[in-house]
Amino acid sequence: MATKLEKEAMSSRPTRLPRDQRRVQLLDAASEVFSSKGYHAAAMDDIADAAGVSKPVLYQHFPSKLDLYLALLDQSCDRLVDVVGEALASTDDNADRVIATVAAFYEFISSTGGEFRFVFESDLTGEGAVQRRLSRVNDEISDAIAEVIAGDTSLPPQQAKLLAVSLVGIAQVSARYWISGETSAITLDEAKHLVSSLAWRGISGFPLAEHERRTILPSS
Repeated sequence: MATKLEKEAMSSRPTRLPRDQRRVQLLDAASEVFSSKGYHAAAMDDIADAAGVSKPVLYQHFPSKLDLYLALLDQSCDRLVDVVGEALASTDDNADRVIATVAAFYEFISSTGGEFRFVFESDLTGEGAVQRRLSRVNDEISDAIAEVIAGDTSLPPQQAKLLAVSLVGIAQVSARYWISGETSAITLDEAKHLVSSLAWRGISGFPLAEHERRTILPSS
């Protein structure tokens, strides 16, 4: 039979989890630490403590702090691409599509966990691997929006891409400003409505191939 000391030692050991579950646990802990401290101030010791594991366990899954950060960045980028893609595919109505796409950015940036910070507020943009990932996610989202614009208007692909990049900029920058607290009197729904109205009134001025134009807000 195990002695009292042996039982105490066994009870203090981290619970053994399947590798994929342990990885999720470590990423969740790292997300909290990076979000609160930033990349440079965060230490692997902090992340191991937050996850309740030893540093060797952490290093078994992620060889370095950069590897761990990039895994979180990939996860956040994939999530943003997914929510924007879902918004674009949610309707065939152009005005509703603009509303849904703008809302996707606001909901992503207001979600708990602060994953948006890895995409929109990274303090590691000087790192080449981070730059490539941020460039990729912006391109993927802009390309998806540009494809819709080009398909629904008479605009050539390059012009459609420029408009798509501009729409992404409006949604992203306004959502970041809203979450900063400078607009505390504006609710999430009101913010989404205001910005999607702006975006739609701009994009609806371009010639449509098949759909009638409509406005989001009633004219006064």
